[in-house]
Amino acid sequence: MNIYTTTTARVQRRLPFPIPGMPQDGSRMQNSLGSGVLVKADGLIVTNAHVVKGADEIRVVLHDRREFDAKLVTQDDRYDLALLKIEDSAEKFPTVELRDSDSVEVGDVVLAIGNPFGVGQTVTHGIVSAVARTQVGVSDYQFFIQTDASINPGNSGGPLVDMNGKIVGINTAIFSRSGGSQGIGFAIPSNLARQVMEQIIENGTVIRGWVGIGVKDLTEELADTLRLPKVAGALITEVVTASPADQAGIKPGDVLIAVEGKPVTDYQSTLNSISALQPGKTAMLKIVRERREIEMKVSVGKRPRPKREER
Repeated sequence: MNIYTTTTARVQRRLPFPIPGMPQDGSRMQNSLGSGVLVKADGLIVTNAHVVKGADEIRVVLHDRREFDAKLVTQDDRYDLALLKIEDSAEKFPTVELRDSDSVEVGDVVLAIGNPFGVGQTVTHGIVSAVARTQVGVSDYQFFIQTDASINPGNSGGPLVDMNGKIVGINTAIFSRSGGSQGIGFAIPSNLARQVMEQIIENGTVIRGWVGIGVKDLTEELADTLRLPKVAGALITEVVTASPADQAGIKPGDVLIAVEGKPVTDYQSTLNSISALQPGKTAMLKIVRERREIEMKVSVGKRPRPKREER
């Protein structure tokens, strides 16, 4: 699916004389394009937030060239995801199934579908180069599938699918020195996209988990100081008073190595894992304290809006 947006850009001047067809207040229209994928038969679409950010008008074009107006349901810039809804249509649209992205492995063959450079629907293929990739610098919550399938401008928001046609990710960004594909592309995992979509549908917004800890990357020097056998996990530097972590007995100096059985490796993976927890539920955190592994149950809270980011 192709997504076209129109944005009115304002300039700080007025035209000295009228020009036919041009707004007289000096404003100008800017157009951009991206891709998206239908995930609900009623016309619900998932795409990237940066594809539709600031758009005054959104129009989607299906593979059969039919065009529809769409409205922005909501967007979450931290995850770089947005939900759109096709307007004024009672039609039941074909959808694509979201696969469990946790089952994706390095070497899996994948297809990237989108509308690069506005040339029309295009399919490229490659393999999964890495999973759980962090330190990409695309969004606040980073946890990407890396692929060498060609992803170019206009592919953003389109699906990354497996060989069974199931969505494993939403194409989001590339690493490039030239502006074009160089074999390093990133997709938001389908599990994260599903979680964001379900929370937005149910709550109208994304509710992130919070336990009240501050962490930093565990370096080799810190691991030696703590006499740890290997550099794995994130060092807990702060525990907020009366927070879920404080009530569970977690202390500064503990090393967090897993959340709900999933290993954490650094600051970013800790942020991702804890943000994905459901407030009101109990989560199992595994820490290392005095060279002993300890599992601790924590009642997950809802992330507040502090001046600084807390996990």
